[in-house]
Amino acid sequence: MSIATATSLSEEAKANLPKHVAVIMDGNGRWAKQRGLPRIEGHRNGIESVRAIVEETGKLGIPYLTLYAFSLENWIRPKDEVAMLMQYLGIFLKKETPGLLKNNVRLYAIGNLKLLPKDVQTQLTQSIKELSQNTGLTLILALSYGSRQEILHAVQEIAQQVQKGELYPENIDEKCFQSHLYTHQFPDPDILIRTSGEMRISNFLLWQISYSELYITPTLWPDFRTEHLHLALEEYARRNRRFGGVK
Repeated sequence: MSIATATSLSEEAKANLPKHVAVIMDGNGRWAKQRGLPRIEGHRNGIESVRAIVEETGKLGIPYLTLYAFSLENWIRPKDEVAMLMQYLGIFLKKETPGLLKNNVRLYAIGNLKLLPKDVQTQLTQSIKELSQNTGLTLILALSYGSRQEILHAVQEIAQQVQKGELYPENIDEKCFQSHLYTHQFPDPDILIRTSGEMRISNFLLWQISYSELYITPTLWPDFRTEHLHLALEEYARRNRRFGGVK
């Protein structure tokens, strides 16, 4: 299916929408480089894609959308770039909250949020509170997030419970372990979309995507719009999800 014909979803896709879409938003820097612009311009234009995908996901009635916005590894990038990214994040949260409220979007964040600048933490907390009573799309921002670190955090919490005698080792199962993850209140992603064509997971939701469908597109994130999301959803509808069994 070409992008030109993907402006609306087929009946098959509408009938087989995922409950949870996760996205690795990659390619902002390359988008800027291709245009002879500073890297930060790629991030700024990427915000337009965020707005478009959040709006369309909500319209389609998909319950959950997780966006990989900033990884723990991203902190090692040049200080000026990180500072500007944090500034954009704060501005995005403040500017977009009224629109998210109007569109009935709830907001959550996962990751080591204590590493975020104080002003961003404050705005994030405020935005989450303002949107907490909404009942539509749940938008989950992965910020200062790393999946290995999330798993280690869960192991540490479980070890502490065992040490205190609150939990017996033989009672540690998948359900128990999952209850200690940042994402414990959300279903696992049905589909993971990665933009820019890179073939790697980048330390994102390693436990949660065990049976997620993977969709890789060469489209760079600042160019990713509704029609590209539709292409991913059309492909998802054609997949036969077996979860290790035979169908």
